[in-house]
Amino acid sequence: SPAYVIFTSGSTGRPKGVMIPHAGIVNRLHWMQDRYGLTPADRVLQKTPYGFDVSVWEFFWPLLTGATLVLARPGGHRDPEYLAALIRDERVTTVHFVPSMLDVFLTEPSAAQCTSLRRVICSGETLTPVTQARFFDVYDATVELHNLYGPTEASVDVTAWQCHSDRADGTIPIGAPVANTQVYVLDRALQPVPAGVTGELHLGGVQVARGYVGRPGLTAERFVACPFAAGERMYRTGDLVRWTTDGRLEYLGRADDQVKIRGFRIEPGEVQAVLASH
Repeated sequence: SPAYVIFTSGSTGRPKGVMIPHAGIVNRLHWMQDRYGLTPADRVLQKTPYGFDVSVWEFFWPLLTGATLVLARPGGHRDPEYLAALIRDERVTTVHFVPSMLDVFLTEPSAAQCTSLRRVICSGETLTPVTQARFFDVYDATVELHNLYGPTEASVDVTAWQCHSDRADGTIPIGAPVANTQVYVLDRALQPVPAGVTGELHLGGVQVARGYVGRPGLTAERFVACPFAAGERMYRTGDLVRWTTDGRLEYLGRADDQVKIRGFRIEPGEVQAVLASH
């Protein structure tokens, strides 16, 4: 049985239930601990609504490592002043923000008083150089900023990049793959493209979902046989990326009409289907 099912926006007006395997989310949590090393002295803020997959690591990462779990009030993730006070009063060391919400948080005057922070993790949409620069204007180099990327269909996150205060222009990379995860940048014939050339990102490894609940056709369309590993599957993300010459991935946009607004996946086709039903 899957570890959990999370529903995402669907292009035909039907949300898709993504079945995440136990091995996938366990791998994701173990990678996160190996990469960032929470200790019992850390305090992690849980503020993401549980219908979004970021909430999974917010809940379970501190519980697995003996760190303290700090729970925000329902809806508190929308209130920068409240969040700043909570982070300060509860001495939170680790917090997640969707980039657009991080930008709003950084404009809150009391955000600079959150001196307990040690790491801020971003995912869910594109992190811009403007937001990165604003972050390092508010916090010094002792506070880390990490840019993570991943679709719900691959157990939350599959690539990671640590941001640097001296890199303020161009595209913020999404980095390199997490443990036990393969990333392929392919053309339409499913052939790898060279560095610097745009291709569609395909994902393989233990974090790939089983598919969509009750949607065998859509599952077969998005989860395809991997030509580079016999008997394995890979997930077609629909995201356009490219490799840099030094081995980093850069996110460039979508191959379809899907957009993200404050971390919400929006399918224009779903909006159209709802409007047509009235």
